[in-house]
Amino acid sequence: MTRTKKTGGKMRGGRVAAIGALGLASVALAAGPAFAKGGVDITAPSSVKVGKTITVKAHGGDDSAGFLHQLCLEENGFGEGWHQENCSAAVAGDAHLTAHGTSARGDLRFRAVLYGLTSPHDKHPVRLHTSDVVTVHVR
Repeated sequence: MTRTKKTGGKMRGGRVAAIGALGLASVALAAGPAFAKGGVDITAPSSVKVGKTITVKAHGGDDSAGFLHQLCLEENGFGEGWHQENCSAAVAGDAHLTAHGTSARGDLRFRAVLYGLTSPHDKHPVRLHTSDVVTVHVR
């Protein structure tokens, strides 16, 4: 009977399994969901006197491809609930919005909402980001 040398079948099987696992992991990472980065910032004075102009500025953007962006300013005050005050034009890059107004005595809350549109006249925009709420005390 002749003796044969072991060829290390288990060793080769381990290498094949490791290479296969790495290949599978790279495919899984490539096929996973992509997360767009973006956000909305809003600034407003903390308090103003009655009859003085309130200036609210908002800036928003998102790196989602294929979308135009539109930024809208919403107000909540005097028991009316959230409603849109003003919207920017649809733009391909970052959107900017500045709104001016006056108010009676009380607290007003503002937030900015960034929408994604497929065309300038899109009837079904997608809400991408909402800013934090800022409160303006009118005294």
